[in-house]
Amino acid sequence: MRAQPGPALKTIASAAALTAALTAALAASPALADDTQAWGAVTVQGALSGPIRASSETVLRTSDAKGFYELEQNLMVGYKANKHVTYWLGYTFNPQYSHGTSGTTENRFRQQVSADNIAKIGPFNLNARLRLEERWRDNQPGTGWRLRPYVKLSMPIHGKTNLNLTHESFINLNTTGFQKVAGYDRWRTGVSVSTPITKAVSIDVGYLNQHTFVRNGPDTDDHVANIGLTANF
Repeated sequence: MRAQPGPALKTIASAAALTAALTAALAASPALADDTQAWGAVTVQGALSGPIRASSETVLRTSDAKGFYELEQNLMVGYKANKHVTYWLGYTFNPQYSHGTSGTTENRFRQQVSADNIAKIGPFNLNARLRLEERWRDNQPGTGWRLRPYVKLSMPIHGKTNLNLTHESFINLNTTGFQKVAGYDRWRTGVSVSTPITKAVSIDVGYLNQHTFVRNGPDTDDHVANIGLTANF
C-alpha cells in the first residue's frame, strides 16, 4: 500500500499550488504586474550558551526581469532577554547581479529587537521586529541608514500548521549616492502557510507583494512566490 501524505503536507502542497497560480495570474495582468519573482531562504538558528543565540540566513532571489539578481547572507548573534524579547546584532553580505552577472556588493550592519507572541488579536498571535541597518556599497559614497519595522500575525489552522500574515516597511532615514530618496521607500506584504516537517525543521510557503514608491513616476509591484526552510536547534 502506498503511504498517503499527512494533512500538514497536503496543506503545504495546496498553499504552494495556490501561490503559483496567484503569482502567475498577477503576472498575466499588465495593470498589476511589474515583475514576477521567486525567493528562497534557508535559516539555521539556535542557542550557543545560556541566553546567547546565533542565526544564519541565506536568501536567493530571481525574477523575470533581472534573472538571478541577489544573494543575501545574514549572520546574527542575539541575547534572549526573556521568553518574548531577543536583542540581535548582525552583518549582511549582499552581492547583487543582473541575470547572474556580478554587479555591486552591499554590506550592512544591523541591530534589531524581536518580540515573539506578545499579544493575542482574535485567533492570531502577534510577533514584531524593529530593525535598524547601516548600508555601504562598493565604490559608492555614504552610509545609508534604514529602518525596517515588521509585524506578523499567525493563526493555527491544523495542528502545528499556521496561517501567517506579514507586513514590513522600509524607511530610508537619509540619502547617499545609492540611497537616493529619504522617507517611505517600499513595503512587503505577505500571506503564507508554515508547518513542521521534522522536529527541528519547518517550511513556509506563500505569496509576497513588494510595493515600491517611485517619486515623480508610477509605483512598482513585485509579485513573489516565496519559500523558506528554518532549522531550530
